[in-house]
Amino acid sequence: MFSDQELQQKAENLIKLAGSHGLTVGTAESCTGGWIGKILTDVAGSSQVFMGGLVTYSNQAKQDLLGIPPEILEFYGAVSEPTAIAMASQARDMLHTDIAVSVTGIAGPGGGTSEKPVGMVCFGIAIKGQKPSSRIEQFGDNSRDYIRRQTVNKALDLVLLGLGI
Repeated sequence: MFSDQELQQKAENLIKLAGSHGLTVGTAESCTGGWIGKILTDVAGSSQVFMGGLVTYSNQAKQDLLGIPPEILEFYGAVSEPTAIAMASQARDMLHTDIAVSVTGIAGPGGGTSEKPVGMVCFGIAIKGQKPSSRIEQFGDNSRDYIRRQTVNKALDLVLLGLGI
C-alpha cells in the first residue's frame, strides 16, 4: 500500500511538472471523496496547476453538478466507463483545464455485485484536444482505505501519463 508520504511525493512531482509546462488539472471524484484534490492542494503552489475538483458521490450530484445525463447512469450505472468518461469530460470543460481525471468505484466493504465487485474502480481521462478515455482497475476485496489509496495513486499516475511529460 502507498504511504501518505509516497502519495505526497507523487503529487509534488505532478504539480511541479505540470506547472513547468503551464498545464492545468481538474478532478471529478466519487469513491475517493475529494482525496485527489486534497493531496494536490497539499502542495505549495498548486493553485497554479489545480483548477478545482468536484466531489459527486451520489448519482443526483453527478447529474446536478456535472450534468451527467440520467440515461448514462440508468443504463450503465454510476460505476462504469461511460460514467467515468462523462465525469472527466464535464470536469475538464467546467473547470477549463488541460486535463481532468475522474474516479467512480466501489470502495466497500459492501455494495459490490458479481458484475461490479468491491474494489472495482473506473477512471476517466479527458485531455484537451483528444478523445476522452477510460480504464477499469480491480483493487480486490480489500479494506476501504486500501482501495481508496490505490485509486488516488492510480489517478495521479494517469494524470502524469496524460500530461505526456
